[in-house]
Amino acid sequence: MARVTILMAVHEPGPELAEQLASFSAQTHRDWHLIVSDDSRTASARAALDRFEAEGHSVITVQGPGQGPGPNFQFLLQHTDANGRDFIAFSDQDDVWFPEKLERALLALKAEDCPALYCSRSLVTGASLEDPQPSPPRPRPLGFHNALVQNVAAGNTIVLNPAAARLAREAAAEAGPILKFDWWLYQVLSACGAALIHDDRPTLYYRQHGGNAEGENLSAQARVSRLRRFLKGEWRNWTDAQLRALAASRHRFTPENRVLFDRFVRIRQAPLPSRFTQFARLGLYRQSRAGTVAIWFGALFRLI
Repeated sequence: MARVTILMAVHEPGPELAEQLASFSAQTHRDWHLIVSDDSRTASARAALDRFEAEGHSVITVQGPGQGPGPNFQFLLQHTDANGRDFIAFSDQDDVWFPEKLERALLALKAEDCPALYCSRSLVTGASLEDPQPSPPRPRPLGFHNALVQNVAAGNTIVLNPAAARLAREAAAEAGPILKFDWWLYQVLSACGAALIHDDRPTLYYRQHGGNAEGENLSAQARVSRLRRFLKGEWRNWTDAQLRALAASRHRFTPENRVLFDRFVRIRQAPLPSRFTQFARLGLYRQSRAGTVAIWFGALFRLI
């Protein structure tokens, strides 16, 4: 049976942590163990983790770097076995996994004999798991042309096969600080030619509450907030940070994706007339038509 290492980043968790841990216990795939990186300044996670370990589960807890969720997951990845054969699953502290989550991921990943990333849709809920709504579908192919301008691989759904885990671990070690870790995983693995699997069936409840480090994008309020950040240039700043992290692993990219990466970096700094025409030739896309129009607008006004 394939073994799974679950990596969970924790920061001042609430009572939802116990529900997340219980959903690990309910997995139909039983061969897993848990590594937790705790960024908390208090002992808020300790009691729940101690109880979980006392139930007979394998739990390793390490003190996190205290630099936010991205660096915390990056730090966690370095605590996995460099030569290991484990599959790697990433977890938030306040979701609820469906019992077949790991089983579905492993079934999909075992069909691949190269580095492979699995991700899925989720059911977005309120704080009490009420009013579940499916996250957006992903109708267009996953790949580097998409990953440069959109993250469709939600970190709380990602599972890596051993080859992808080794590749991600090596790339993370050379990347420097990673701002958006799940986006970076999608970017670097797609750039390196990994197989990319998106499961249209939701595999967890993605709980929304006041303490979320990253929120959902379904509501009108969330869309307006995202548009404001886009117009303020936050997306451009995120892209700057992601490209810096990716540049360290450029030597790992496929030849075609190395060319695409270099062109994207260069075109972002080009003067307006040539910037727009060169950007049009890159073939970058988001999953929705409106999203793709937005990146063209962003290219025109240097917002990406």
